[in-house]
Amino acid sequence: METEKHLRIGLPSKGRLCDVATDLLTQAGLQFRRQSRGLFARVRGLPIDLVFLRTDDIPTLCAEGAIDMGITGSDLVEEAAADVQLRMKLGVGRCRLAVCIPEDAPIKTASQLDSKRIATSFPTITERYLAGHGAEAHLVSLTGSVEVMIQLGVADAIVDLVETGSTLAANRLRILDEIGFYETVLIQNDHCRDQVTADRVVRRLEGVVIARDYSLLEYNVPRTKLAEAEQITPGFDSPTVNALEDDAWCSVRVMVKRKEVIDAMEKLEILGASAIFETTLSNCRL
Repeated sequence: METEKHLRIGLPSKGRLCDVATDLLTQAGLQFRRQSRGLFARVRGLPIDLVFLRTDDIPTLCAEGAIDMGITGSDLVEEAAADVQLRMKLGVGRCRLAVCIPEDAPIKTASQLDSKRIATSFPTITERYLAGHGAEAHLVSLTGSVEVMIQLGVADAIVDLVETGSTLAANRLRILDEIGFYETVLIQNDHCRDQVTADRVVRRLEGVVIARDYSLLEYNVPRTKLAEAEQITPGFDSPTVNALEDDAWCSVRVMVKRKEVIDAMEKLEILGASAIFETTLSNCRL
């Protein structure tokens, strides 16, 4: 069948990561319609089939060749010990995996976890971490929430993903140590059905991910101040400078990291620039 040659991309079937992945692909120009609870979708105009799967199954299924590429968490890739390529980090879903204990626990180091009970959804990563600290613990492997396991008397400590820390505070827990930092990634196996299309998908997603980190800044500045303005906003390669009807002024268009935009605008205003505008980027090619 012709569809057997189509590139297969695995996406999370539900939850926040499903929404993130769907949004990324849509912004990258991969148009598709998923029927309610459907497991498959065809991308319009491209030889790509999307397969909706459990997020934690995606690394294994990619390594086994059931899918060519997949969007999942780098923590799940490491936990599954999946033999896959990391094609790109997607810049979303950042979190840290941490060892957490009760606020009043006397434990100071990871080695003191020896012989303790630890609840986690990441037994492989946890066991490797403990071995590196000369500790051996009884691991309670769970697939759901683990924050309450200490209160229930199931565990002395937990290893879990932490984003803001508010959940830890609510359960009177503190971080003993951080095991690693993770985020949403695009992975690929070594036996891709269509490498050309896979590279095309990566390039499109790169345009979206990079655009999310930058804004387009436009401003007018006296030509005598242009060199100083370029020091404030050097641009991705270099700024675009155009002449204005008034020869004493010029117009500048430049990409600026989004987190630096406000500071740059203030410096430009002090320098004497005017008509300073920020435009949000949704996609780009650099």
